[in-house]
Amino acid sequence: MRGVAAPLGCGWDRTVGYDADGVLHPEFLAKGQHTMKAAYIQQFGGPEVLKYGDLPDPSAGPGQIVVDTFAASVNGADWKVCAGQYPQPKFPVILGRDFSGVVSALGADVEDFRTGDEVFGVLEAGRDGTYAEKIAISAAIVARKPSAMSHVDAAALALTGLTALCSIEDSLKLKAGETILIQGGAGGVAGFAIQLAKHLGARVITTASAENLGYVRDLGADQVVDYNATDFRSVVGKCDAVFDTVGGDVAMKSFAVLKPGGRAAFIASGAQAPRPDRGDVTALRPAVGRDRAHLERIAELYRAGAVRPPPVRLFGLASAAEAIRISKARHLRGKLVLTMG
Repeated sequence: MRGVAAPLGCGWDRTVGYDADGVLHPEFLAKGQHTMKAAYIQQFGGPEVLKYGDLPDPSAGPGQIVVDTFAASVNGADWKVCAGQYPQPKFPVILGRDFSGVVSALGADVEDFRTGDEVFGVLEAGRDGTYAEKIAISAAIVARKPSAMSHVDAAALALTGLTALCSIEDSLKLKAGETILIQGGAGGVAGFAIQLAKHLGARVITTASAENLGYVRDLGADQVVDYNATDFRSVVGKCDAVFDTVGGDVAMKSFAVLKPGGRAAFIASGAQAPRPDRGDVTALRPAVGRDRAHLERIAELYRAGAVRPPPVRLFGLASAAEAIRISKARHLRGKLVLTMG
């Protein structure tokens, strides 16, 4: 009987208990190997291929910490990883990218954290693995969680906030007095972006379904458009910037509302921004890196009351497959979050 293969970059010791294919044998687990619960895949497919079970605990390498995960959020990339849309080095693959929890172990040369510190963050770019009771991660890209922020809210804000900051502040460089259209305002990233844009002093227009119009107004949107009832191009124009979180036809149509010299940022159109159908605007694909400074900016905005956590629907880790099903459908207000307890 074959066991489970060790995914790369997880902090597991592959020198003991594995065969030449990197497979951990069940009898080794029975001999005292510490394990954790995780939600993972051993093949690509729909949400039904997601498994819940035991995998080896990670260990902290040099410069890393081990975090006991309290909460992990569900992001749009997770079902795409499940479906095989992102390359993976080896099965099994634990899903998930952002988290909140408590430091339980320190690797060599880690001096800025102590065991027991409450932290939140996003895994290294291109890496998944937060749907688990423990993770190993570079200490340099983790930040302390504000004491007033719950683990659930911290997980819900981590990747959404990071993406919004990189898009609105770093790529679009939105300024006070400018007008921005944010597509898909009820989603996690867009909801953070609405609040951030208002905090920066911009006029905010957003699109949403009829049932979410009140919600996005409450986030601070100055003008809202029901995308099922109205073509936004007929009521929106002369925008300095567009932030598109929807993709598809919406992305290309968004160029029409920009004033000459305007710029648009896209996070749902693949690795490259769509090519504009006019020559007087700029299309941007934000680079969403990993660093402590952006996480501390999220914490700063939270403490200042400039942004608030989104509505959250909770699932236990064992129900991760159901959360993936809902996420894949895309019509969601706020965030889905998995709890480990």
